[in-house]
Amino acid sequence: MLTTRASKLLAVTCAVFGLTTAQAQTDEAAELAKKLANPVASLVSVPFQLNYDENFGADDEGSKTVLNIQPVAPLELNDKWNLITRTIVPLVSAHDVPPGSSEAGLGDIVQSLFFSPKEEIGGWIVAVGPVFMYASASDATLGGEKWGAGPTALVLQQKGSWTYGMLTNHIESFAGTDSRADVSATFVQPFLTYVTQTKTTLALNTESTYDWESEQWSVPVHATVSQLLKAGPHIFQVTLGVRYWADSPPNGPEGLGFRAAVTFLFPT
Repeated sequence: MLTTRASKLLAVTCAVFGLTTAQAQTDEAAELAKKLANPVASLVSVPFQLNYDENFGADDEGSKTVLNIQPVAPLELNDKWNLITRTIVPLVSAHDVPPGSSEAGLGDIVQSLFFSPKEEIGGWIVAVGPVFMYASASDATLGGEKWGAGPTALVLQQKGSWTYGMLTNHIESFAGTDSRADVSATFVQPFLTYVTQTKTTLALNTESTYDWESEQWSVPVHATVSQLLKAGPHIFQVTLGVRYWADSPPNGPEGLGFRAAVTFLFPT
């Protein structure tokens, strides 16, 4: 039988071990939340992002739902460089977009390849590479029927709970259906996020696109709240938010839309 002193020592040891384990788990969760705020972090993730917009067309009767499946996979090239692939696979359901048409299916896939040095440059995380657009739409109304490519770049800084930076790319079409409009589009995404002590992420960004062919901006502004959760061995993040169309082309979406997402994580 354990003596009183030995029992107290065992109890203290167990308590310290429990606190250490809990702190390690908390630190791990904090690191994961911070990595999720970095689009080129060395973290395998698969976001399922749902976007809904309405008020398309001259009569504001059109609506569109897009489920973006966005796997992110890092690859260590050597002791100085990582390659991060980010692919956006859109599943689209469009009603009266364009007017008189209702279709559902696969949209045009966009894939970015980011080459990122492991060491920061002047305190900034930097990544550059090519971006590709594939004419993968299952119906002509769900995509541009054009193949495109161009450059993409990312700069961001993480200080404490804050992450801020910008992602951009430019895509020019080089092949596809001749009767469809050429693609010449610049995408600009400035972003700001804050991670709380409860691993809740507050985020604000725009995902603006300038169409050089039509000389029109599309400017959705997003405000989202995300929470890191764990179910058994599975770690995931749930996101809810709104989007406001500050500007859009003629017959484009207007007013408010919403965004919801679930991101599955596979820490290495």
